[in-house]
Amino acid sequence: MGAMFRSQEMALAQLFIQPEAAYFALSEMGEVGCAQFRDLNKDINAFQRKFVSEVRRCDELERKLRFIESEVRKDNVRIPDVNELPKAPNPREIIDLEAHLEKTEGDIKELTENSVNLKSNYLELIELRHVLEKTQSFFLDQDEVNGHDPVHKALIPDELNVSIRGHLGFVAGVINRERVPGFERMLWRVSRGNVFLRRAEIEKPLEDPQSGNEYYKTVFVAFFQGEQLKTRIKKVCAGFHASLYPCPNTQKERVEMLQGVKTRLEDLQMVLNQTEDHRQRVLVSVAKELQNWSIMVCKMKAIYHTLNLFNMDVTKKCLIGECWLASSEIPVVQKALADGSSASGSSIPSFLNIINTNEMPPTYNRTNKFTRGFQNLIDVYGIASYRECNPALYTIITFPFLFAVMFGDCGHAIIMAAFGLWLIVSEKKIAAQKGKSEIFNIFFGGRYIILLMGIFSFYTGLVYNDIFSKSVNIFGSAWRVNQSTLPSDFAFHGEAHTDTTYEVQLTPKDNYRAGSPYFLGLDPAWQVSKNKIIFLNSFKMKLSIIIAVVHMIFGVTVSTFNFVHFKKYSSLLLEFVPQVLLLCFLFLWMVIMIFIKWTLYAGTNDGIDSKHGSACAPSVLIYFINMMLFKESEAPFTGCDVYMFEGQPIVEKILIFGALICMPVMLLGKPFLIMCTRKNSKKLEVNAKSNGRNGDVNQGLEMNEVTGNGPEASQVVQHADAYHEEEEHEEPMSEIWVHQGIHTIEYVLSTISHTASYLRLWALSLAHAQLSEVLWGMVFQMGLKTEGWIGCVFIFIFFAVWAVFTLAILVLMEGLSAFLHTLRLHWVEFMSKFYAGQGYAFEPFSFKKILDENEEEAG
Repeated sequence: MGAMFRSQEMALAQLFIQPEAAYFALSEMGEVGCAQFRDLNKDINAFQRKFVSEVRRCDELERKLRFIESEVRKDNVRIPDVNELPKAPNPREIIDLEAHLEKTEGDIKELTENSVNLKSNYLELIELRHVLEKTQSFFLDQDEVNGHDPVHKALIPDELNVSIRGHLGFVAGVINRERVPGFERMLWRVSRGNVFLRRAEIEKPLEDPQSGNEYYKTVFVAFFQGEQLKTRIKKVCAGFHASLYPCPNTQKERVEMLQGVKTRLEDLQMVLNQTEDHRQRVLVSVAKELQNWSIMVCKMKAIYHTLNLFNMDVTKKCLIGECWLASSEIPVVQKALADGSSASGSSIPSFLNIINTNEMPPTYNRTNKFTRGFQNLIDVYGIASYRECNPALYTIITFPFLFAVMFGDCGHAIIMAAFGLWLIVSEKKIAAQKGKSEIFNIFFGGRYIILLMGIFSFYTGLVYNDIFSKSVNIFGSAWRVNQSTLPSDFAFHGEAHTDTTYEVQLTPKDNYRAGSPYFLGLDPAWQVSKNKIIFLNSFKMKLSIIIAVVHMIFGVTVSTFNFVHFKKYSSLLLEFVPQVLLLCFLFLWMVIMIFIKWTLYAGTNDGIDSKHGSACAPSVLIYFINMMLFKESEAPFTGCDVYMFEGQPIVEKILIFGALICMPVMLLGKPFLIMCTRKNSKKLEVNAKSNGRNGDVNQGLEMNEVTGNGPEASQVVQHADAYHEEEEHEEPMSEIWVHQGIHTIEYVLSTISHTASYLRLWALSLAHAQLSEVLWGMVFQMGLKTEGWIGCVFIFIFFAVWAVFTLAILVLMEGLSAFLHTLRLHWVEFMSKFYAGQGYAFEPFSFKKILDENEEEAG
């Protein structure tokens, strides 16, 4: 956790690597993932860099791998996962890989082309077979029709029989089924009704050799007379992409041709099976190494792409690169450089040099799988400035706690915690799965957050004594009902009574508590009390105010860590002190009054000390409003004290005046300090210049004249230029006054608005409890009212409905609502007190990160 308190200390390093060792050194650094390289060739076109040809070779290899993978997946060949990621290949090995991939691609293309050609021939033979089989009834001789086949005679009209005796031509073929209606209309129009079309549908779909899609087709025969109609019909067939096939005139020729077609189909089917078997063997052997090849090519491409960020020195014998890295990982980079030199066999070692710079380094927060989810919540709002306090460390506790205040229900908390625990236990299995939805990935990334939210919600559920809108009586209720306040028809100890239901109002006046309060949380008697909502409303609202003040004061206190680290000691006195005093003088005092009220005005004082009884309990909100308006308060009832203790008005006036003093300190303190500092620095600069001129005059009187080309003059000119540069970069005082005024007004107003914003803890907690109670009473309880075996069926049905609504509404939707409100309380109300979030993330050169990004894009 110590690494999360503040981002890692970064250093800007300059690398001097021999060209032959550069590839191996970056390969080692990519495996470690500890350096973010800077582009030293921003002015050079991407196509003019040194290693652009190697990058293009890698692109070509990736294209071949994508083609091979598409063919493998097209044939549903399983691609085994990689157990251990291979390292980046040696540049010499890539030649063999390139040749192997080129040969594999050529073989697959050749097999694919052969398969397509064979399937095209097979499809043509299948269609020809269907043409010969389906048109048997269309080409019966007149003798067969008259003497032997009355069915076919009835099918063929007399007009056609007469035409067959003459010179009647025909065209046979196959067309897609959905094009048949348009095809018939077009034939009718071009022939003016002089074409007789017969068709028969093919029952089984036929596969397209190119795309693999299946189509339903229809066999047709068009009878006509005259060569002119024949030409028109063929043009229509070409327009509708119909396939025409030769069909003999006599039945004997058709039978002989059909037998030949069937024989050729059997031979072609055998060849197709052998081709598919050979293709399957090739793809299975390739699939075993496909993932390894893809990872190796991806790593090699990343290395050459990073090498393009390097600059070649003047002698062209050394590559120079710059990178950001954590100071603690400098030895790791040095070891990677040494391993790269030894792997390449270079005799000249590569080395690293640390550069001093004023440029703001990237922010690197070291995380693990537990803290990564909380860090992501902060980074979505804004990356922390360099070495700024990291709010994620405190968010690990405060985020699930504030969520639990709004989601306090033991039953719902168990469901949420169980879901988070399942994600954690099965994280290896889930992480290995591919094609997960984006929503599920979000849940999986926040699995530890979900688990903690469930655990914390279980605790607050115990405090609220709320389990699916019901309470449990474990330690025994401390409330006793005063029998004299009940109606006369109410009976005790098993005596007979009416079916009337009575609601008891728990008040110290009419009831009393016996012994100590309930051991943990709320007394279960409040569940059946008529004034439960009034009590919980007051309790949870005060609880929200207490949490708000503590959380905001803690946020202001965290700013001291930034002031001390960045040595802004003046900000401690001029910003932190007035800010925290303003919160304490106003809102911490309101919290103190809440605790005073809870302590002094107890229900046990009723009848003993009437001035400190529950009836005389004052309103803390009225006290606070009167204090802000300098208005006198009034006693709640006759005989009660106006104030909770003597001297309260004096204390409140002191606090108000103290808060008013804090505002001008925040507004004027820092600008006045900057003005004084600038005046002093200018005086010192003027004195230094005057002393320099006097020294030059004395030197000129005693020795030679000082020319404008000497080293002394150049130093004076350099100092003067530096001073003018500083003056130019200084922020004008007008902008400082405006910014400080905006910051002061924003902070003063935010103390009120942010405190009120925490009341969402109270509102969502009450809404969640009431919605749970309504769902129980209006859904599940309907099944409990029916007796007998029918009641069992009703309980089963209504329990299922209640369970679905509980998961969908109370756990999922209410949980998401509470999560978003908790996120807002951290981003705005808490982090605005100390967090700037103006940095940029550290993005190291890491093979693991590159492979994960490629997998997400592919998924």
